[in-house]
Amino acid sequence: MILPIDPANKLSFKRFIKDGDLVIVYERHDTMKAVKVSEDGVLQNRFGAFKHSEWIGKPFGSKVLSNKGAFVYLLAPTPELWTLVLSHRTQILYIADISFVVMYLEIIPGCVVLESGTGSGSLTTSLARAVASTGHVYTFDFHEQRAASAREDFEKTGLSSLVTVGVRDIQGEGFPDEFCGRADSVFLDLPQPWLAIPSAGKMLKPDGVLCSFSPCIEQVQRSCEALKSQFTDIRTFEVLLRTYEVRQKILENCPVNEGDSIERPPRKRRQGSAEGSNGTECSSSPTVVIRPSGEARGHTGYLTFARLKCFV
Repeated sequence: MILPIDPANKLSFKRFIKDGDLVIVYERHDTMKAVKVSEDGVLQNRFGAFKHSEWIGKPFGSKVLSNKGAFVYLLAPTPELWTLVLSHRTQILYIADISFVVMYLEIIPGCVVLESGTGSGSLTTSLARAVASTGHVYTFDFHEQRAASAREDFEKTGLSSLVTVGVRDIQGEGFPDEFCGRADSVFLDLPQPWLAIPSAGKMLKPDGVLCSFSPCIEQVQRSCEALKSQFTDIRTFEVLLRTYEVRQKILENCPVNEGDSIERPPRKRRQGSAEGSNGTECSSSPTVVIRPSGEARGHTGYLTFARLKCFV
């Protein structure tokens, strides 16, 4: 579980894998999957068969072997990893946008957060960790089956005590009146967020913060128009993340001959060649090479933040 809560309402991070736990099986940097551990279970993949019984009692992060001698790592299902392995029922927010949202919504333990819509629950999972252990996230989706699937996921990840999932058309009906003036933050991921902004303003505490995620700039423009009457400090951001690959390569270093004015730069090692072009011996050494990733993620959406005005 991501955040098991003990009876005393304090966080207790489990370090050892138990029967019934959810683990993230890490095969390689681009291949991971969520697996529920069972005493009689066996994971079959291209590396062979992995018996769950051999996982139980090991700490998260352990390297385990298959019947073929290959290995995988067993990782704890943190919100960051869960975002990468969850079932995509809708488009989801990824780590760059999620971290920005949690920071700018000023979410801390004990906060009450309202969210619409739930979707695949990627952001909801990180919101739950941010408010734990005395806060709560109330998330709404108009699609009943999506809401039911999200509840199952939160049960699976141990977050059901921190998250309540409701079925409601927030654009048409607004948030329930019971939350009026109780929310520290509100997050909207809706096709027409401007329709829900008046209701969101009623839910927020004085000086509370709202965020709206929209893929199109036209949605941002209409939302900002709707925000002007009740909100201040309106700002929109686009988060673009550039990742780099770190690899170790073997480079060749050749000594400088007498009379040479410039030392040869290190070269990639050529197979079958252990000497330089002039017959001198060249040494090989491992070197770390860093380069931009060829799979950089582009535009995801716009994040618009606004703070509720305090009327005296």
